[in-house]
Amino acid sequence: MGSNSLYGPLDPAPDAGYTDAPPRMGFFTDTSVCIGCKACEVACKTWNAVPDDGFDLLGQSYDNTGGLTANSWRHVAFIEQPRSSSGAATDTPGAFAGLPVGPSSVPATNVVGARTSVDTGTAPGIPPAVDALAAAATAGSEFLGAAPSGGCGSGSSGGCACSSGAGASASSGAGASAAGISGAGVPAGGVSQGSQFLGMPMSDLPGRTTAAPRSDFRWLMMSNVCKHCTHAGCLDVCPTGALFRTEFGTVVVQDDICNGCGYCISGCPYGVIDRREDDGRAWKCTLCYDRIGDGLMPACATACPTESIQYGELDELRERAALRLESLQSQGVAEARLYGHDPSDGVGGDGAFFLLLDEPEVYGLPPDPHVPTRDVVSMWKKAGLAALTMAATAVVAFAGRRG
Repeated sequence: MGSNSLYGPLDPAPDAGYTDAPPRMGFFTDTSVCIGCKACEVACKTWNAVPDDGFDLLGQSYDNTGGLTANSWRHVAFIEQPRSSSGAATDTPGAFAGLPVGPSSVPATNVVGARTSVDTGTAPGIPPAVDALAAAATAGSEFLGAAPSGGCGSGSSGGCACSSGAGASASSGAGASAAGISGAGVPAGGVSQGSQFLGMPMSDLPGRTTAAPRSDFRWLMMSNVCKHCTHAGCLDVCPTGALFRTEFGTVVVQDDICNGCGYCISGCPYGVIDRREDDGRAWKCTLCYDRIGDGLMPACATACPTESIQYGELDELRERAALRLESLQSQGVAEARLYGHDPSDGVGGDGAFFLLLDEPEVYGLPPDPHVPTRDVVSMWKKAGLAALTMAATAVVAFAGRRG
């Protein structure tokens, strides 16, 4: 064992005794392209036969997993950030400065944007490809009402319900009758009544049909997993040898050896490892040790549709991550940062590291994790010094009493 076996940079597989070990393998998770689809969670559960989570509705956005547990080896976190007005972090004004703005995403905007085909002649003249409910929700304000200033349909060509021809003539047909009016938004008396709310489900209060401004929040998504630390606290404290270091530098739990003592849980600086309630044994991500040993990618990385989860040689992944970070920052994403990539950090660098778009705390990650064994040497030195001090005090006291 090397002199730095308790902390600092090292190659974990050779340090664990493997000769001619293959390159260290790991994960690079680029959260900037994560779409929160949870395909990784499903693939992980399917391949590893991980039990379900209980299907609890936690009421916290779309994140119903809650966190990494013995039954959730992959966890897709959803973080909703309210808009602020100054600059960098979630709670600092301006966290969304420079993000694109534009028309609100309301049914009227969606229908107008989709109106690209030739008028079908049906009332209110919506091409068949458009969502019928979205069209009906806006029929009173856009398609059965007066034409907007500057031309019908805000400049879109073709398929305009208010144009002359088949569409206009058809507007007095069955579609208009179903809406309870005659003509394109004109009552029998010939006087336009303006917008008419049709009672369709909308996000606004009943009777309100004005477009709302663009949403003032954003979603941050991250597929979290065991970090497979260079210095793994769980591995250091396991008394039975249930946890072991693989030849790829990853950390795996042997469930048939685990006695459920729980020491590994307190030894993990990330709160990853957990025990199942039914049998008390510890479980966590194995980085699909059975798959990578056969030259396959882990199940989660294989299933990820956006390549947010990237698997490969750790040194190559770190180079790739540095280029991605540089690219994002050159595009104005100043808050982008890498997490767990530094071999000089408190755990010697993670085998699974991340590109984040905000502070680690926002994602529920510790800002400065370190393996508990890092302080073992200094703790023993201090304990020894305290023992010598007590012994010296006792000797002095005894000598003074004899004198």
